[in-house]
Amino acid sequence: MTMRDVLIYPDIRLRSVAEPVCEINDEVRALVDQMFDLMYARQGIGLAATQVDMPLSLIVIDLQDKSNPPLVLINPEIVEKSDAMVNSEEGCLSFPNVYVKVARVEKIKFKAQNLEGEWFERETDGLLSVCVQHEIDHLEGKLIADYLSSLKKHMLHKKMKKLKKTVL
Repeated sequence: MTMRDVLIYPDIRLRSVAEPVCEINDEVRALVDQMFDLMYARQGIGLAATQVDMPLSLIVIDLQDKSNPPLVLINPEIVEKSDAMVNSEEGCLSFPNVYVKVARVEKIKFKAQNLEGEWFERETDGLLSVCVQHEIDHLEGKLIADYLSSLKKHMLHKKMKKLKKTVL
């Protein structure tokens, strides 16, 4: 499998909408391993397959605390949401050194498949809830920039294009 890297905004491929994972095979397992390696190397806590130019409904998460072991979410879907909202500063591996205030649902219930193909459901709040919502946004082609006003989005776009030029 080709070594992948995290796509950086404004790369248009970040707008890709993920397709369901139909078969959990060695290729998917290898992608999961690469995604965890990339996420740890970039010091992130979550990564969606669309961020590594693989339009598959696949997320890896590791909040790096003992109460939340690393998670692989295949074909994840939010099935219930609370009415309460929470505001938090979110970072994103596709937006290095950028933090955006985002309003998210406080508590969610989601379902997903694990690497064995078994479906499971989990209710969560706090950082895990925010992270799952953020990564599912990626699978739908939605980015943290979409939560900004037009002016702030334009300024962020210019900043990220300038950053990309200095890195290349």
